[in-house]
Amino acid sequence: MTVLDASALLAFLQGEAGADEVEKELPRGVIGAANWSEVAQKVMARAGDWDLARGLLESYGLTVEPVTLDDAEHAARLWRAGSGLSLGDRLCLALGDRRDARVLTADRAWGSSGRIDQLRS
Repeated sequence: MTVLDASALLAFLQGEAGADEVEKELPRGVIGAANWSEVAQKVMARAGDWDLARGLLESYGLTVEPVTLDDAEHAARLWRAGSGLSLGDRLCLALGDRRDARVLTADRAWGSSGRIDQLRS
């Protein structure tokens, strides 16, 4: 299982570098509901067809996980001033920790240590 950050799904949907790697992970991929919302918002903001994008993502079997109370508290503990990690980023990392899973992101601010894998080098 791989937890996918919003940036990874957006790279896939937009055909950016690394889209093929994301596509391989989609059948066993998991995304948190907060990050799902972020993807939907960005697709809609760019006048994209969210229903089409949602259908495509769902056709791969991607699982959307709810944010749990433990995830919310873990994300709060991950907060550091100036870290560059948004609430959505921290919730994604919390989900990765809860599921003991690799986290795939295209957000370079996250670095690439521990369970974090960068989509693009």
